[in-house]
Amino acid sequence: MSEHHAGMSHSTTNDKWEVYFGLALTIFAAILAINELGGSKFGDDEIQLGNEKTKSYMWYQSKSIKESLAKGQSELLDVLTQSGSISPDKAPAMVTLKEKIKADVARYKKEKEEILNGSKAVGQENWAQDVDGKMGAVVGAKELENLQAKLSDAGDRFDLATLFLQISLVLGAIGLIVKRESIRLYFLVGLIALGSTGTFFCILGYRIALSSGG
Repeated sequence: MSEHHAGMSHSTTNDKWEVYFGLALTIFAAILAINELGGSKFGDDEIQLGNEKTKSYMWYQSKSIKESLAKGQSELLDVLTQSGSISPDKAPAMVTLKEKIKADVARYKKEKEEILNGSKAVGQENWAQDVDGKMGAVVGAKELENLQAKLSDAGDRFDLATLFLQISLVLGAIGLIVKRESIRLYFLVGLIALGSTGTFFCILGYRIALSSGG
């Protein structure tokens, strides 16, 4: 009778441990899945922002080339005027052309500033570049760079969360196999501690990513 009672007690203890480990494993496995989802989604967003940033800097460079060409034209007109190569009757036309080139140079400077820093940063009074015919819609290269940096930071947090959560699940799996209660307790504590740490980094990753507008 006592052996039967002992067997029942041992079975009940095992059931208790299996419930503890099973519940913790289920929770942290679900959190790991949520973490992987966030890491994948915001990782793709980071790559897209990188491509957009590259395009913006190329756009900025094209405006710089146009500005340099316009300045070169203005300098050439100055040389021709000073050398007397332009006849007096053509002088008014040259002045008009030079004023137009100066206006182009000023416009290129404003466009470059908007492309680099964004429409919001330069203010409505300095809008000079449209996007698909709409003014004030330029997202600056520096803005994109900052957003990408935030998503990269969030990605690091997601990676840490994955590491801690995966190790916690390994500890939980081992804990289910181990028979000694004292050792099982250590594995359960490790499971919960590492799983909680992973959960913290997962939450932190989402906070950083969402604050970036991703």
